[in-house]
Amino acid sequence: MDALSLAIIRAVFVLVVTFCGYFLQPFQLSPELSAGVGAVAGILIVLFEIRLKQVSLKRLIGAAIGSVLGIIGAFLISLVLERALQGNASTVAFLQILVLLWMAYVGLLVGATKGDLLNLAALGGLFGGEKNSRQSFKVLDTSVVIDGRIADIAETGFLGGTLVVPQFVLRELQMVADSADPLKRNRGRRGLDILQRIQNMAHLNVQLLEDDFPNVPEVDLKLIELAKKYDCAIVTNDFNLNKVAQLRGATVLNINELANALKPVVLPGEIMRVFILKEGKEANQGVAYLDDGTMVVVDNARRLISKTIDISVTSVLQTTAGKMIFGRYDDRVHSIHDRESSRERAGRESA
Repeated sequence: MDALSLAIIRAVFVLVVTFCGYFLQPFQLSPELSAGVGAVAGILIVLFEIRLKQVSLKRLIGAAIGSVLGIIGAFLISLVLERALQGNASTVAFLQILVLLWMAYVGLLVGATKGDLLNLAALGGLFGGEKNSRQSFKVLDTSVVIDGRIADIAETGFLGGTLVVPQFVLRELQMVADSADPLKRNRGRRGLDILQRIQNMAHLNVQLLEDDFPNVPEVDLKLIELAKKYDCAIVTNDFNLNKVAQLRGATVLNINELANALKPVVLPGEIMRVFILKEGKEANQGVAYLDDGTMVVVDNARRLISKTIDISVTSVLQTTAGKMIFGRYDDRVHSIHDRESSRERAGRESA
């Protein structure tokens, strides 16, 4: 249910309670005062409902059990008080009400506090999915949608749960797609295509979320507030959003960190085969790139541009932007190869 419909229902409820107070006139009050009491009671009930929605099922069950046990205990104590204080009806009535309120209040708070210790998943059925109901949501950032790798990860089946696309992210994508800048326009259209591709995956549950935060101007801050509200993770590749979200206590799944973790481990002394693409910054250096985009800086390889060679790995540097590999070419040990592989050459010759 969207926010507008919920606000209308709450307003109608408060009006109904107000009219009931006006016509029924509880406590022999005047119609105007009764209507005011009804309006206040309706507003308090709505505020209680808003607060209650944020409480987990475990705490609700714990609070209910604690209240029931407190009321039962108060009933037993009231029986003892009634027998012990015979002849003083007003004192007994006061003590009975006091014990009832005390036991129900303590049972409610203690039960709600200890409710987190309940293991509802062990009961199965409707309670089996309560533990992961919110944590399974993953909110997609604009940058990660435009990046496109999220669709490839989703196709592999490693991305479980429900993917959530907030309306403010969709609006930002549409603004980028309608931009006068051709580069931005292409990026925005690519993002919309990626979203459509994700929605067409049968094994994924993709939902559009209407929630917005009008008082929060920036999209990144809206994402953080949304993640904190529903206790879910933000999927992004934005370095700044990653840091800000962690500082504000939101969970972040960074695609770049995942890509860095999946890069093959390279140890010093290993032999690698790379294609020297361009010259490096230092004298007699060549630069190559692996298939995953990792930069390889090779000493003694400046004269071997546009050639595939074997090198020895000398060191590996891990940076915030990714991994860099440093190697060295020795013409007395290493070989120079044609750029095309033997398989590609065989296919060309057979054709």
